[in-house]
Amino acid sequence: MMRDNKFYAFITNLRWGDVPTSVQERARLWLLDLLGVAASGTTTRLHEIISEHAREHFAAGKQSVRTLFGGDRVSPVGAALVGGMTIDSIDAHDGHKITKGHVGCGVLPALLANGDLNPDMDASEFLTQLVIGYEIGTRAGIAMHKTALDYHTSGSWISLAAATIVSRHLGLCEQKLREAVGIAEFHGARGLMMRCIDYPTMVKDGSGWGAMAGTSAAFLANSGFTGAPTLLIDAPEVADLWADLGHRWLTLEQYYKPYPVCRWAQPTVQAVLNLKEQYGIDASDVKTIEIQTFHNACRLAVKHPKTTEQAQYSTAFPAASALVYGKLGPEQIHENAFANSEVIRLSESITLCENEEFDNHFPARRFADVKLILNDGTELNSGATEANGDPENPPEPAEMRRKFFEYAEPVIGRERAANIEQQVLGLTPGRSIKPLLDVILSAP
Repeated sequence: MMRDNKFYAFITNLRWGDVPTSVQERARLWLLDLLGVAASGTTTRLHEIISEHAREHFAAGKQSVRTLFGGDRVSPVGAALVGGMTIDSIDAHDGHKITKGHVGCGVLPALLANGDLNPDMDASEFLTQLVIGYEIGTRAGIAMHKTALDYHTSGSWISLAAATIVSRHLGLCEQKLREAVGIAEFHGARGLMMRCIDYPTMVKDGSGWGAMAGTSAAFLANSGFTGAPTLLIDAPEVADLWADLGHRWLTLEQYYKPYPVCRWAQPTVQAVLNLKEQYGIDASDVKTIEIQTFHNACRLAVKHPKTTEQAQYSTAFPAASALVYGKLGPEQIHENAFANSEVIRLSESITLCENEEFDNHFPARRFADVKLILNDGTELNSGATEANGDPENPPEPAEMRRKFFEYAEPVIGRERAANIEQQVLGLTPGRSIKPLLDVILSAP
């Protein structure tokens, strides 16, 4: 049983006016960022497969909602699955250092299912549910790492976030909410994350499965289905994580990803780009590359990817691509880019070395130190480098808006992307979410 009713009260009673302005502003930007990544994700084979799967196996019953950038009519549970996997198919969405995972990619699809069931929902309620998802999901993720022996995928705790916001939408009483989060925790995707790191495939971070499980859990609880008490909320050893609910806003503690690869590889990418800009070097000037970083980043060991999943879970390949192209965007982790001979040469030249000091800082801080050895023997060192976008140094809104267009415009066009930006940034009390839903819940 929940130790007190603070958890239930937060989910049920929070209003947009209770949310600090800084959190409100960041929530809109996270929403915009997620939608840009989702639009880019529709170009992946993963999206094609999961969309067809939902059409075939999650057909709409009495409740019909549309899929994110697909427009297919499926069940709310199916839409949550498709949305979560589509966003997660391009590894460029927000995350949290201590959870070692991502909350927004699972929360948004559950939220959109709520919205499409009630398209006249006020924008303030829509955004409040988004914030609730970030606050609950992040704490559940920290609790998972605090209580579990293994490192589980984000889907294992995203399920609780999805369950809470769907429960709020359904107006569940406290007891049924308890059942919903209990079902969600029990059925959450406790995949072993390092298996996906070592063998990158479409299962990725389990985010879509977590969104599906959590959405399903709320509907099951509403029907009278019962679940076990949740350890991630009720266990005494995690009580401190929930004590500041509604006072400390973890929505502000997410990191922003400037590049579409695993966060663990991004310090290396940043270091390479810094060196390229500082010294004005061309990729052809570089003979070999030496990278010192933390253990988990060294586990991202694919040098010659055959799939976009392998490219996203690699340290060497993105570093080589960044040096060749001077940037790292969705087009650099697409299968069409894998045959670049200069990227292949540099990727093959890379040596990865684990740095004990960097290991000691992980996961709160993630470092890489890159050395470029030039053809003439000159050595260029980056020094210890962290990726841009950490919450201690958050990106400017203009940077996040620029990235949104970079990811969305090639897929959906400038006019539609601009419409989405206008709708998201214009979400204010008294406005309906229907115009936003209509432009994002249809095919590219």
